[in-house]
Amino acid sequence: MPRLSKFENYRFIGYRKNMKVYDCDNEDHFKILQSLEEEKKLVQNNQLQSFAPDSLEEAMNRSYKPFK
Repeated sequence: MPRLSKFENYRFIGYRKNMKVYDCDNEDHFKILQSLEEEKKLVQNNQLQSFAPDSLEEAMNRSYKPFK
């Protein structure tokens, strides 16, 4: 599955501005996240969050909502 640079080992990536978590194994989620990253330089501006453990439950535990 494709991944963003610097987040190659993570499936779930959170966007700090909208507090949504994106599943990179979902093609639609990844395309949206990738276009946001290209448009707003999210990695460069430290706007993305990974989670450990890399799970939706952990993201939700940190107040992120699943992207739908």
